Amino acid sequence: MNYGKKSTAKKRTALISRSSMMGKRARVSFIRVLFVSLIALCIAVTCLGVGSFRGVIDTAPDVDDIDIMPLGYATFLYDDAGNQIRKLAAPDSNRLPVTLDQIPVDLQHAVVAIEDERFYEHNGIDVKGILRAGMKALTTGDFSEGASTITQQLLKNNVFTNWTSESTQLERFTRKIQEQYLAVQVEKKTDKDTILENYLNTINLGAGSYGVQAAARQYFDKDIWDLNLSECATLAGITQNPTKFNPIINPDSNRKRRKEVLQHMLDQNYITQDQYDEALADDVYSRIQAAQEKNSSTENTVYTYFEDELTDQIINDLMNIKGYTKKQATNLLYSGGLKVYTTQDSKIQNILDEEYADPSNYPDTVQYELDYALTVTDPNGNQVNYSKEMLQLYFQNEDPDFDLLFDSPEDGQTYVDKYKASILANGSKVLAERVNFAPQPQSSMSVIDQHTGYVKALIGGRGEKTASLTLNRATDTTRQPGSTFKIVSTYAPALNEKGMTLATTFEDEPYEYPDGSPVNNATRSYNGTTTIRTAIQNSINVVAVKCLEKVTPDLGLKYLDNFGFTTLAHGTEADKDANGNVWSDANLATALGGITRGVTNVELCASYAAIANGGNYIKPIYYTKILDHNGNVLIENTAAERSVIKESTAFLLTSAMEDVVKQGTGTACQLDNMPVAGKTGTTEAYNDLWFVGYTPYYTCAVWSGYDNNEKLPDYARNFHKALWKKVMTRIHEGLPSKEFEKPASVEKLSVCEETGLLPRAGCPVITEYFDVGTMPTEYCDQHFYDSDDYDYNYDTDSSDQTDNTTDTDNSESSDNGDTDNSGDSNNTDDNGNSGDDGTDNTGGSDDNGDGNEGDSSYQVDYY
Repeated sequence: MNYGKKSTAKKRTALISRSSMMGKRARVSFIRVLFVSLIALCIAVTCLGVGSFRGVIDTAPDVDDIDIMPLGYATFLYDDAGNQIRKLAAPDSNRLPVTLDQIPVDLQHAVVAIEDERFYEHNGIDVKGILRAGMKALTTGDFSEGASTITQQLLKNNVFTNWTSESTQLERFTRKIQEQYLAVQVEKKTDKDTILENYLNTINLGAGSYGVQAAARQYFDKDIWDLNLSECATLAGITQNPTKFNPIINPDSNRKRRKEVLQHMLDQNYITQDQYDEALADDVYSRIQAAQEKNSSTENTVYTYFEDELTDQIINDLMNIKGYTKKQATNLLYSGGLKVYTTQDSKIQNILDEEYADPSNYPDTVQYELDYALTVTDPNGNQVNYSKEMLQLYFQNEDPDFDLLFDSPEDGQTYVDKYKASILANGSKVLAERVNFAPQPQSSMSVIDQHTGYVKALIGGRGEKTASLTLNRATDTTRQPGSTFKIVSTYAPALNEKGMTLATTFEDEPYEYPDGSPVNNATRSYNGTTTIRTAIQNSINVVAVKCLEKVTPDLGLKYLDNFGFTTLAHGTEADKDANGNVWSDANLATALGGITRGVTNVELCASYAAIANGGNYIKPIYYTKILDHNGNVLIENTAAERSVIKESTAFLLTSAMEDVVKQGTGTACQLDNMPVAGKTGTTEAYNDLWFVGYTPYYTCAVWSGYDNNEKLPDYARNFHKALWKKVMTRIHEGLPSKEFEKPASVEKLSVCEETGLLPRAGCPVITEYFDVGTMPTEYCDQHFYDSDDYDYNYDTDSSDQTDNTTDTDNSESSDNGDTDNSGDSNNTDDNGNSGDDGTDNTGGSDDNGDGNEGDSSYQVDYY
């Protein structure tokens, strides 16, 4: 090295030179700028992170607004005695709430041990768990170990309910941050027991069970408080993977998981070694399988006809009374944890179910009607639908008489297979198919307590009910009512406000509608002068038509409205058919039940229940009240009662209809120990047969006919009466016999049978009931009498039995006097003129509710 003077001077000059000094300064400045920039970047990133974190926190739900209680509880239906008859639950709402003190401590400890061992120590976030999971992920690459606490999982299930639809890591990260933040906030205001209780009521435990009580019922057929340690560990192990650890379908996987749960409990000192050994040795899985066999043999998942109608009523009432949308009302019914107290009497319902399931109650000859629907995807990828009507037309090309009735389901299936093969011949693929064979003739029945309007039981058809919300012939199908309509459309207004009495007479004689078509009686014979009582008893058509002429069809229709019928035509825009014809039931044919759309079984039953209830109508009620999840009354179902006819009118009609059963067209419906009042009904072509009757206790309506509206054969024209008698006999077993109560406004009086006036010597005399305001005051002037001063004394007999001698022998086998010669469903006007060509009127498509276009119309001849 050169340390000479010259060299040293040179170096000193280089160090202090301007260029050297500038270079050094530049390097120092760069380092300074770089350092400051790094600090600024760190600050910016920190601020950005804090800002982003703050933004995530700010967008989190307010802890004061969130509800950590589980969403979705099962709704329960109860009969009129408070017995549970059905559980309604959406797929994710099969949840039965319990309080923490009802949940075994072993189950609480099992869940905490396996899900969140520091649950009682942390503040909502398990920092140790997070660090452990993070370390495992870094060292092994396994990110499967979770660090969510029970509080976080509760929030995920009940607050962040959209977590299953997260599509990006950012969304997941945002939710996790908010979840952790809210977990801390929740634990500041909520105690651990409340959090654990809500969690145990929330968790998915497989097999459609949500919450520990539903799972206990599902797996063990026990209540949660009856579970032992082994059973508690079994449930606690499910929640991590409800399918994988389902003890029904995967018992081996659950057995391993149960052991893991018990080991955690042992390690955390929740149980002793002896308890561990005993629980591990318990054969819990045999009991689980036994419980499943028991549940499958007792549980019927198909709703009854009553439950079908009940659910419709509840949804409609939630919409109309509480203002919910249909979707909201449906969700509330199936997920709202409601308690619905129905009007159903389970004993009566069982009677209907048993009698309708008994083949001996029906004709020996049974046919089966096909209900068919097919959806295919054609070779071009288009969806094409095929119906039973299209199948019928297909085979009518070969056989014009082909219908959808078969001697057996197997016979019908051959036609289905042939039709389907013709559709699939072009390469189409089946997307969906429905094949159902309903036994024919069909029937429906409803039973109402006339004093309350409560529907006690109903059944919408014979044969096995294979699905919920299917065709309900008691509430959905409209059929022609036949002569049952004479009482409510004609004789009720005649007695109630037209001054007529049961002794009022009409000439039963050949008679014509104004258009010249005849009004025939079922017997095709006439009886001359006939009282209203006798006309009711023997179902005489001529008298009914003549009576409605005096009453006027408009007034008759008004009474039908007041009796609760909702399917009638009033000549409004709503009654216009596809051809532009507007129909009205304000015509003479209505006296015989010839109306546009027909009536439902329940509404016809309710109209007669009004007569049985002293003339006061109550709309049919299917439930009395609905309680919400918290036990508060959501709807109190109290129907308004309205007077349709006077109490005296109701009794007079009842008295006349007692004669129908005693000696008229309804003798097959007599009960051994109970008075019955009722009326038969048969349409002209024997498409529909009815009996509607009541006792002092209940009103019951029965209908029979073919779903496709074919004529009932001779051998099938009386089984409905036998059904009515069997059902009502069983319903009244053990009930004290009592008579219909006569009101004070009704008196008994002897009158001339031919004039209905006070009798004189030479008059044929009958004794009749009268409203005190319509008792005759004039004497008969058509018969011989000895003296102008002769005064025939009033009959003051207080007996409730009338002394009627006019009786026509009516053969029950032919239902004499009951074939109603009803008017055409095309609805003639008051002159008997048809609204169109006199052959057909649909009155709108598918009013029957059975999917058959035009089934709501009936071609009925006016005889």
